[in-house]
Parts: sequence; C-alpha cells; structure tokens
Amino acid sequence: MSERTFLLAANWKMNPTPAAALVNAHGDQSKNPYHPHADIDVVVFPTFLDVQRCMDAGLIVGAQYGHPEVSGAHTGDVSMAMLKTIGCRYVLCGHSERRNDHKETDNDVAAQAIAALEQKIHPIICIGETLEEREKGHAEAVVKKQLKGLPLESDVTIAYEPVWAIGTGKTATPTQAQEMHAFIRSQLPKDRRDSTRILYGGSMKVENAEAMLKQPDIDGGLIGGASLKPEEFGKMIEIAEKMIIN
Repeated sequence: MSERTFLLAANWKMNPTPAAALVNAHGDQSKNPYHPHADIDVVVFPTFLDVQRCMDAGLIVGAQYGHPEVSGAHTGDVSMAMLKTIGCRYVLCGHSERRNDHKETDNDVAAQAIAALEQKIHPIICIGETLEEREKGHAEAVVKKQLKGLPLESDVTIAYEPVWAIGTGKTATPTQAQEMHAFIRSQLPKDRRDSTRILYGGSMKVENAEAMLKQPDIDGGLIGGASLKPEEFGKMIEIAEKMIIN
C-alpha cells in the first residue's frame, strides 16, 4: 500500500447538489458520505451556486474552474483569488469537458494551475486522450504534451481522464489505467514521483473501484455520475477504507 492517501473527488458538474450532502454533515456517514473522513480525503465539486452551501455544511469543497487573472473583464468567470476568499481548498484545472466546451488549451490549464498554487488552492489537473488518439497509438504522446508546462515540481494532483471513457459506457480496464498512470508518474520530477497523487477519472463506479484502487499508481478517483448517488459514493468510500485497513 502506498503512503499516498486515497482521494475521492465528487465532481457534480452542472447538476444540483445531492440533498444528502447538506444534511447531518458531522454525523452518520451512511446518511452523508460526502463529509470529511479520517483515513481518506473526500472533496466535493459543486456548481458555483452551491459552493458556499457545501462549505456551510462542513464539507471540503473545490471549484470546477477558476480564472487565473485576479479580476477583469471576463463575464461569467470567477477568479482563483475569489475562490480563495470564500474558502475553496481545491480546484479542477483542464477537465476534458472544459477543454472541449470552452476550448481550453494546455497553456490555459497551466495558467490555471499556477494561479491556484499562488492562491494556495490545491489544483487537480486533468489530462487524457480521446478514443481516436488512443486508437492511433498516440495516447502517451498526447498525455506527455499535456503535462508539459505544468507546475509539476509543486504539490499538485493529476487526474487521468481517458476522454473515451467519460459518459460513454466504456471504461478503461484496470491494466490499461495502471499502464497510463505509471507512464504519467514516470514523467513527473523525480523528487515528486512518490508523493504526487494520480487519480483515475474515467467513470469509476462501485463495480470497478476496488480493482482500480488496487493498482499501485492509482491514488483515488475523480468521480462524476456515480458521485451524485449518495449510496453508491458511500460504497466507494467504504471500499477505499477497507483497502487501507487490509
């Protein structure tokens, strides 16, 4: 078992916050699996509208995006500095949906990560290849390019998102995921390889969570659809906790 603590990140995307996340935040874990746990890190990523409500409920909260500039003429955006002011501790940078929907480039993602670190917000930086890129044998080259320019010498988390496995019904096998996670780790600065967490972000769910988390280079999950279901997310946390005990 790695000394890296498991991190389960609930990315709720453009969906309402599950009602269970806002009740009994310091009580029965079966009623609210989203609250902080002793042995693993649990972070929720609600829409901007619910960031404050989740923090008021005692959850550890991250933002789904933050603009690198402190302020300015950027209608609809929220800056990293503003996220810091309200108490966000994490932020997603370069999620595949942001790269696709908002045309975020690798340079944009690097700027976000650097700005987050400057505000002492922990960035979870998303990288990953499309199905076409994988089928052409370019997966490692794509990921290597996405890593270039990132502040990897700092305390960051990487989330590997095989774009072809997000919301498509397809999932990377544990072997495929481990191979890419190991490759990503090999690209990190030597003094950061053992401490940097790398999450799997390609449709982790109860059915594959244990097999994924058993892999030596997978340190948790960036979880989308399954994290909107309190019972299912709670079961995934139980799986991670049992693996620590065992």
